[in-house]
Amino acid sequence: ERALGLYEKPSLSAQPGPTVQAGENVTLSCSSRHLFDILSAVPSVNGTFQADFPLGPATHGGIYRCFGSFRITPYKWSDPSDPLPVSVTGVHKKPSLLALPGPLVKSGETVILQCSSDTVFEHFFLHSEGTFEEPLHLVGELHGGGSQANYSINSAMSTLPGTYRCYSSVTHSPYVLSAPSDPLDIVITGKYEKPSLSAQPGPTVQAGENVTLSCSSQTPFDTYHLSREGEARELSLSAVPSVNRTFQADFPLGPATHGGTYRCFGSFRSAPYEWSDPSDPLPVSVTGNPSHSWPSPTEPSSKTGIPRHLHVLIGASVVMILFTIFFFLLHRWCSNKKNAAAMDQEPAGERTVNREDSDEQDPQEVTYAQLDHCVFTQGKITRPSQRLRTPPTDTSVYMELPNAEPRSKVVFCP
Repeated sequence: ERALGLYEKPSLSAQPGPTVQAGENVTLSCSSRHLFDILSAVPSVNGTFQADFPLGPATHGGIYRCFGSFRITPYKWSDPSDPLPVSVTGVHKKPSLLALPGPLVKSGETVILQCSSDTVFEHFFLHSEGTFEEPLHLVGELHGGGSQANYSINSAMSTLPGTYRCYSSVTHSPYVLSAPSDPLDIVITGKYEKPSLSAQPGPTVQAGENVTLSCSSQTPFDTYHLSREGEARELSLSAVPSVNRTFQADFPLGPATHGGTYRCFGSFRSAPYEWSDPSDPLPVSVTGNPSHSWPSPTEPSSKTGIPRHLHVLIGASVVMILFTIFFFLLHRWCSNKKNAAAMDQEPAGERTVNREDSDEQDPQEVTYAQLDHCVFTQGKITRPSQRLRTPPTDTSVYMELPNAEPRSKVVFCP
């Protein structure tokens, strides 16, 4: 049997840390002031004796402890070290992390940090460097087919500001975690006097005109932060001394496309998550949008006052008139060509189909060519049993082409 507690407990740490990515190499280091013999402990730089336990690529987590003993008394161990939870992340889909009512928290107010996922997880872990020594364990609750957990923090806590992340896990493997949520910065406002905010060339600009917002204060802030109402993220710029003994940062917004309400804050480099009171709100308006100021080809002109449907009717009428004139000229031209062709074939005046064959002769097939509106078509007719007595009323001219094979042919006038 092992006898525990005979010596002072050692300490246990993890490299690169107690929370590692799946597949990342991790090493546990056990150290003590005593020269324990187990695993060839070697002197450390801080006057302690240390042994390193390489665990290799991380696949699953757990809780670890270490002990110390001497070779001459191998069954007499020290007290165990404090437990060290080692978690492996990136196994499950990342959850989301929100701040309610928002990530900018006025001094003295309370903020709710909400971890949620569309997958059911029994556990959530809230982590922030400098706020919690270990990730804060939250119990997940069913919500809308997924799960979520809330944690309320008062801004009076000096450790509240910082960057937070959220992880999730299931009960049967609590140290196998999801990927971390996107980072969320929690900022305390109201620590210093508010700066002032102005717009150049002014708070009302023409569409497409360049606009710049200037944040300034007599307080020597290191950084200014510009926020737009309705947007979650802020723009940050370093402050520079101005000619009027103020410290200023200019935020060029580029060509104006739409307006909004802006505020700015100031902060110091030594406390980046503690901001001043917000400046007075500055509404920026954009006027004269070109897409609405100038009439488009499909929109009515504001100067003529002619309704749009009249434009359509007038345009259609003009097209119909031009088409009618063109068709009339084309028909006239084609008719002239047809008459000229007919005269070339009948120079002696009225001409009929002249056949000296007996009327009693059996009907035979002949090939005819019809001249009609500049288009020649060929077909078959049966020779009439009697000679034509009167000229046809049709203006078409039939030409008998005996012993010719009928062919379908279409010829357009040149």
